[in-house]
Amino acid sequence: MGAESDIVLVAIVTFLSACQQAYYARLVGRSRMKHKVMPPAVTGPPEFERTFRAQQNCVEFYPIFLVLLWMAGLFFYEEVAAAFGLLYIFARHTYFTGYVDSAQGRIPGFYLSLVSLFLLLALSALGITNILLKKYLDVNIFKQVHHIF
Repeated sequence: MGAESDIVLVAIVTFLSACQQAYYARLVGRSRMKHKVMPPAVTGPPEFERTFRAQQNCVEFYPIFLVLLWMAGLFFYEEVAAAFGLLYIFARHTYFTGYVDSAQGRIPGFYLSLVSLFLLLALSALGITNILLKKYLDVNIFKQVHHIF
């Protein structure tokens, strides 16, 4: 196996998240049909507007998620990055379904999304810092922490 096997878990999470994005787009299409809101209109009954806005918010955060997921997977530990990626997918599901039900229902999923993104950001920063320290100062903080424990 080559280098592609070293990051397969992150690839699986990416694939699952892409399927989730496609599913949300499909739900917006169904809501358009149900409420007779023809493109390019984005206003209509509250049920449609919440579905549309939930999907748009997921799209807006998606590039941030992908960048952080892959950076954490490449520069930190793949398994940890993939686990937090799955947490993000769950959080987005909670957000989307909560928002479709009510505007207030989006809040728990939104906060969990932010927490998972922050965790991926922290992993990315730690991993990149470790690579820089190894490359330029010959210091491996991961090894030093491993020796302590």
